[in-house]
Formats: sequence, C-alpha cells, structure tokens
Amino acid sequence: MALSGMRGLSVFISDVRNCQNKEQERLRVDKELGNIRTRFKNEKGLTPYEKKKYVWKMLYIYMLGYDVDFGHMEAVSLISAPKYPEKQVGYIVTSCLLNENHDFLRLAINTVRNDIIGRNETFQCLALTLVGNIGGRDFAESLAPDVQKLLISSSCRPLVRKKAALCLLRLYRKNPDVVNVDGWSDRMAQLLDERDMGVLTSCMSLLVALVSNNHEAYWSCLPKCVKTLERLARNQDVPQEYTYYGIPSPWLQVKTMRALQYFPAVEDPNTRRSLFEVLQRILMGTDVVKNVNKNNASHAVLFEALALVMHLDAEKEMMSQCVALLGKFIAVREPNIRYLGLENMTRMLMVTDVQDIIKRHQAQIITSLKDPDISIRRRALDLLYGMCDVSNAKDIVEELLQYLSSADFAMREELSLKAAILAEKFAPDLSWYVDVILQLIDKAGDFVSDDIWFRVVQFVTNNEDLQPYAALKAREYLDKPAIHETMVKVSAYILGEYSHLLARRPGCSPKEIFIVIHEKLPTVSTSTIPILLSTYAKILMHTQPPDQDLQRQIWAIFSKYESCIDAEIQQRAVEYHALSMKGAALMDILAEMPKFPERQSLLIKKAEDSEADTAEQSAIKLRTQQQNSNALVLTDQRPANGTPQVNQLGLVKVPTMSNADPSTAEQGLTHANGALTVVDPQPPSTTSPDLLGDLLGTLAIEGPPGPDIAPQSDPRVASGLEGGVDALAIATVEDQTNAVQPIGDIAERFHALCLKDSGVLYEDPHIQIGIKADWRAHQGRVVLFLGNKNIGALSSVQALILSPSHLKIELSLVPDVIPPRAQVQCPLEIINLHPSRDSAVLDFSYNFGTQLVNVKLRLPAVLNKFLQPIPISAEEFFPQWRSLSGPPLKLQEVVRGVRPMLLAEMANLFNSLNLMVCPGLDPNANNLVVSTTFYSENTRAMLCLIRIETDPADRTQLRMTIASGDPTLTYELKEFVKEQLISIPITSRAATPPMAPQGQPLSPPTALLSSDPGAMLAGLL
Repeated sequence: MALSGMRGLSVFISDVRNCQNKEQERLRVDKELGNIRTRFKNEKGLTPYEKKKYVWKMLYIYMLGYDVDFGHMEAVSLISAPKYPEKQVGYIVTSCLLNENHDFLRLAINTVRNDIIGRNETFQCLALTLVGNIGGRDFAESLAPDVQKLLISSSCRPLVRKKAALCLLRLYRKNPDVVNVDGWSDRMAQLLDERDMGVLTSCMSLLVALVSNNHEAYWSCLPKCVKTLERLARNQDVPQEYTYYGIPSPWLQVKTMRALQYFPAVEDPNTRRSLFEVLQRILMGTDVVKNVNKNNASHAVLFEALALVMHLDAEKEMMSQCVALLGKFIAVREPNIRYLGLENMTRMLMVTDVQDIIKRHQAQIITSLKDPDISIRRRALDLLYGMCDVSNAKDIVEELLQYLSSADFAMREELSLKAAILAEKFAPDLSWYVDVILQLIDKAGDFVSDDIWFRVVQFVTNNEDLQPYAALKAREYLDKPAIHETMVKVSAYILGEYSHLLARRPGCSPKEIFIVIHEKLPTVSTSTIPILLSTYAKILMHTQPPDQDLQRQIWAIFSKYESCIDAEIQQRAVEYHALSMKGAALMDILAEMPKFPERQSLLIKKAEDSEADTAEQSAIKLRTQQQNSNALVLTDQRPANGTPQVNQLGLVKVPTMSNADPSTAEQGLTHANGALTVVDPQPPSTTSPDLLGDLLGTLAIEGPPGPDIAPQSDPRVASGLEGGVDALAIATVEDQTNAVQPIGDIAERFHALCLKDSGVLYEDPHIQIGIKADWRAHQGRVVLFLGNKNIGALSSVQALILSPSHLKIELSLVPDVIPPRAQVQCPLEIINLHPSRDSAVLDFSYNFGTQLVNVKLRLPAVLNKFLQPIPISAEEFFPQWRSLSGPPLKLQEVVRGVRPMLLAEMANLFNSLNLMVCPGLDPNANNLVVSTTFYSENTRAMLCLIRIETDPADRTQLRMTIASGDPTLTYELKEFVKEQLISIPITSRAATPPMAPQGQPLSPPTALLSSDPGAMLAGLL
C-alpha cells in the first residue's frame, strides 16, 4: 500500500499498536469509527484525499477483525475516480469489504466495464483483479464477453492478458452456465502457442477447467499441450525468471500434465511417442537432493508424470521404472515424499503386471507401519491391503496382527476389518483363519465388529473337521484371566455347540467347561447373557448321563433370570428351564445347529464396495481438488444460520445420559411436539432397490453414542423443553416477576437470530439488546449492542455468560452505567470445543430509577452456527457413506409427527440450517441427500452426511440416516435435525388450556404464560 503522506492514518495505526490490552484497542477503534461516520455524513465537504484516507482506515479496522457496516458506498464511489491513487483504494477496499451478493456492487458494474474496455492498462488490471476476486453472477453476465475479448486481443500487453485469463477462469468456475465458451476450442489452441510464459500458464489453468467439464470439444489442444511439455522438458525458450531452482516452470508442467489426464487416450502415434519421451526424461532426471525447495518442485512434476503414465497405461518397462522410483522414494527421510510414494504405489496396484514388482518392496512398506506420522501409517496399511494375495497373505496378516497391539486407536477398527478380510480371502487353511480371527478379537476386541465373529461361527458350523480345533482354541482363550466380551461370545457359542467333542481331553469335561464360562458371567453386558444361557442349555443337553450337581447349578441360574427385566433374557431363561425338564427329549430339541446356507460374506462385500473407489477415481478426485484450489481469493458471505437448539442451563432441565436397559434404548425415547413420546423401532428394508438403500445395511434406531446408553427425561419438564423454542427463548432462574415487561415476542426474536446473524435479541421500554455475529469455522465473534432508550442513565448494568461445557466464551468488560440515549458494544469471543445442542445463557440485569430488571436470555450460539454447507459429488459421497458403516458413526431413525411439507420446502429448511441438499445422488425422487461440514476445536472439519427418505402418501413421517466420523456429532446432529422436522404446536394465549391426560406433563396456566416469562419457566419446573 502506498500510504506515504497520510499522517492521520499513520497516527491511528500507531495508536492501535500502542494499546496495552484489547479493551483499549476496542475503545480506540470505536472512537475512530465514530469519527469516520461523522465525516462521511458530510461527504460533500470531503476532499478526495480525505475520503481515501478514511477508507484506508476502514480497511485497516476490518483487517483487525472488527465489523465495518458503513462506508461501503464511499469505497465503491472511489472506483469511478479519475486518478489512480483514489481508484486503487476503491478497488482494493471494495474487493475486501463486499461479497458477490452485495447490492452496491451493481452500482459499480458500468464503471468496472469502462475500465476493462478502456485503454489504460493499469485500470484494466485493477478491474480484472476485482472481478476475479469477487466472481459474482452479475459480473459474469455483464463482463464475461469483455474479458474474453481482452484475452484474445493481440494489442494488449501480456500482463493484462494474464489477468484476463485468470479472471475468466474464476468466472467460469463460479458460473459455468453463464460464461459462454462454445466454439472456444480453436481459440484455446491458439492461446497455447503463446510464447509468454505468464500468459501460457494462466491459459493452461483455464484449459484444465474447460476440459474437466467437456474434453470432447478440445481435442485440438492435446498436441499443443504435448509440444508445451517438450519445450519445457528441453528448457527451450524458457526465460530465467520462470526457472525455479533449475527446473523450467514446474507450475506449467504440472498444469499441462493434469490437463492431459482428462483426455481418455492419446491416439496419434507421433504425439504419443513424443509424450512418452518427455515422461521418460522426467522419470530419469528426478532425484532427492538436499535443497527442500528444489525437492518440492521436482517431485511435484514427477508425481504428476507418474499419474499421467498410469492414466495412459504405458508399456510394462516404463511402469516397472515408475515402481522402482516409488520404491526409492518410500525409503527416504522426507515424510512428504514417503507419503506421496506410498499413495502413488497404491494407485499402481490398479495397473496390470506390476503387482509382483511392488511385492519386492514389501519389507519397506511394513516398516512404514511404524512411522511416527499417522497419515503415512494409513497409506502403508492401504498399500499392504491392496498388494496382498495368496502368496504373501500369511506374512502380511501376521505383520498386521503384530502391529495391532501398538497401533493408534484411530486406526484399529480399519486395521481389524482389513486383517479379517485378508484372512478370509486368502486363508491357506481354515484352522489358520480361526487362529487369526481369535487373535484379532483378543488384541482388539473393542474394534472388531459382530460381522467378523459371525463369520467365524459360519465357517466352524459348516466344516466338521474344523469344529474340534475351534472348540479347543476357544477353551484355551477362556483360561486367560481377562478377555474381551466379544471373545466370551464366540467362545461360549462354539463350546456350547462342540464342547462334547473335547470330552476326553483333560480339563474339558462338561462341568469344567461350565465353570470356566460361568466365571465370565459377572463381567459381561446384558447383550451377552442370552448367549451364555444358550450355552448352559447346550452343555446340559450334551451331559450324558446327566450330572445332578451340574443340573442343579444351571437350573438355579435359569431360575434367577426368569424374573429379569430384559425380555430376551427372561424368555430364554423360562424356556430353557422348561425344556431342560424334558429329559432324553432334550437331545432332539436342542440338537446341533444345521449348516448355514452358502452366501457371500458381508466382509467380502464390504471389501468389494470399498474397492469401487478405484485409484483412477481417487486421482480424478485429487485433480478436482487441486483444480478448485487454483481460484483467486474470494470473500464469501456466510449463509444465514439455522434454527435454535433447546437444551438448557441453570434450573432448566435437560435430558440426562444414564445406563438403561437395551430394550428401552431400542425403543428410542424422543421428545416430539413438546411431550415425551416413544418412537416405535422400524427396521429398515432389507430389499432396497436403490444403491443407497443397499449401502444402509441393517441399521438399528440408535440412542446417543456409548454402550447401553439412552436419553432419559424428567416427565415434569418434558413438555415444551425439547424442541420448544417458545418456552426457552428466555429462561429465568428465580421465580420472580419483573415490573418491566419485554416488547415483542422474545421467542420469535431468538428464533429469528438463529436463522440470521444480526437483529434484536431483547427489548423493553428502557433498553434494547441487539446482536451482530460473524461465524467462521469453529469460532464466532458476537457483538452485543446495549442501547439506552431513555433520557436517564441505566445503572448497575451487569452481564454474565452462563456457558455450557462445549463452548468457550469470553465477554469483554461491560460498563456499569449506560448514559442516556447512548449505545455501548460488548464483544464476545466464542470457540466451539465439541458437538452439543446446549446453548449459552446471558444473565443480564440493570437498574432504572428504583426498578431492578433481571432477565436470562438464550444466546443464538446454536449447533448449526458451526455448520458450513459443502457440495459433494457421487464420486466423493459413496466411498464416504460406505466407510461410515453402522452405529455409532451412522444412526438411523424413523421420525413420526413431522410437520407436513413438500420436498422443496424441506430442502429450503435444510439450506437455512447450513445443510446443503445435493441433488442427483439418490435415484429416488422422494428422497434427499444432504451434506455439511461441522467445525469444532476437537473434531476440526468433520464431514456429515444425511439421507432423508420420505413417503409421498404420508408426509408426517420419514426415515432419517445420519453419518459422520464422530459418534457424539452423529447423535447430536440427528437429534438437532429431528427437532427441526417435528411440528411444534404453540398454545394459544387466549384460550384456557385443557386438562392434560393422566401420565402427561401439565402445562403452566395460560395467565402465567401471558403475564411473565419467568413464571412460565417456573411453572415448567
């Protein structure tokens, strides 16, 4: 910035830097904003110099993080100034302060267009930079043709054409339906003959965007791209300023090879030969050196060349050379190069005839499992999984089992699943398979899904030769002092069926088997007890002749559980007790389980589903991400935030998390329509005709994360709390009556602020409390505007934030006195630590004369403020959806009592909540697929996926499936969305409430509701 001569600006910056604390800085900034506002009111008296100075100050204040909600018109008006200093200020400040949807931008379109089509190159560059940074639809419709003309103009300097290419790229990415590129194939081919490296690099970026959408129209550009690569590889006519550490324009090389990957194949033999010569030169000329910058540039070119080689399906000799290079890279010390080497070697697995070459590096890949960087360990695991076959399965699985004990908890579930799949697919014999799975359960039982031990039982049941061996191994594991509950399940089942095959072995008599299994009973959960009861019945059946002492012990156990509260346990105990009285007939009743019908393994099916995300698709996805990252900086306006959440602080009751019986948890207690109701569990269809339905698998209606956890609520406060915004927009801790009544509906104000970022939170005859918020990722800045409406001062002003555990809130100093007709600002800094639906409460009080007013207001720092909508394609969605398989990461629930609405209305509701509806992903037109990103300090950016299945015949119910990488987030988001969908009846204030039926919570009297919000909550409590 050319700020020389602006003494006032220099003094202001110096004053801000010399402030001792944040409060002093805020006061100095507020003073300066007041001064600028006053001067702008008399705009006619301002000289261009003064206007420029004040606009610079506004930009500096904005860069410090303060809101600047005025002066935009003055900044835009500077764009039309005739002199460069004022015009430069106008363009810079406008591009920083305004976003593409701002109304003032429409006023500047004509001025910007005049600068673009004018003769002044400096003004052209300023205008193109503004259009590229903002990239709005209005700009695209009005200015794209002029930018295109500027790009192909032979009379413009390279600097202007370069900016024109980048500007057009930004407009095309932002509005591809508006920018007309029909017939641009020949023009792009001409632009690729450009000798200026800056213009050529910008045009190549534009070509990548164009061919990614429609490569068929740009075949004429393919030979030009190959010639450009030849020119760079031979360092012909490359200016010194575009040579980076001896590498000719590495950025242009990468972009050119990326553009070539969008073409299916290179058919012309001469072009193909030239291209392979260039690639061979790149492969042979790249090595690891000490200079980090040169390493980064050379390896960026190399790895893009490797991707192009795989895409073109080159000859085996070149493929072998690529694998040899990657094998060298996975052994270097630089972690970034090791990561890229492992990732590209994994992609190489999709190429035929190179698997045997990759196996030569198996020892080094296994060593990478012990790398300190978890991302490298994950890539090594993926590579080992992909390169495994019959010849090396035993070695790889044994290494994975050995690594399992020291692996990160974040990797153990994936590691266990992959080890189980490999053991099943490539087992040399079934006894080895049983050994592997039992070791897997023993070392990582918490991360072994039920599908894994179900599959072991199927194999053992269907193979008679395997049954004695499996029973013996199960007996050995039970001798351990502490084993996982999953091991208890599988061992008890196998011994119950086949322990009689071990009767002649020492320590394997029916009574000894019973004793060793029964020792584990006190340590297991209620879900395992039914399996143990079945095992006892089987042991009793196999004991011939009957052992009276053993019989009495088992009968005593059955009698004990005949009165169990769990219906499944109770039923089994009663039935087994009655059946065991049948004597010899028991042999027929409890006969050995028949063989399972042959069917595809669920584990193998999971493996096949995950392999749908092939290396080629991964490469395309990576290229798309890289392509999107080349855009110019854009200042976007955050969408309006969503509706509030309703968990309370202070004396307001919230659902508590307590251990509950599984049958209760399975029923899914929810709060619908402000009252405690029970949602009937609805198992999902197992014959879903669409792909998404198949991916859902068999999901149960889940409660909050954690074993045997279900939400409970106090029935006295269930009505109006969960999902009822009206009851909780204002919450008073004491049962008191304020003499001063609020103006307007506080609940409606709170609800409105949950949908937008500025407005009035509370107002009465003396004070108005306004809010202006800015939410960025997991952080928020909220400013409270406390305005005194009277001619007398408000004294004893106090504000206290009651913050829930998931929010970290800092409130600046609140003045004790608010002068007459004055407004003060109180900033709050908010950090979201982890997902939760609880909200903060503002405890605010003041004195006016002899009146004391105290209110407790819920702040609209709700869950959806930390959501950021994100578009997602089918290539990204399905792998993510498959990877999040089953509870607690994927939860499903049938929601009843939904507010009837059309599908378009529901989509608008989700968009208002920062949940982006992704059309075209679900083949069923009555369903919605939604994606968003949740931000918190613990989870950082966490992708969340939602599927809504509606019934056009009944709009009052739907099935909802929510998936994310965090169990708590999945549950909280599910409850949040459910609360928005369920209709909330609002009690009429004029009518007398009817008597509540027996068993339902009583509503407070209507008179109290209409007279005092504090008494309203007191009635609820």
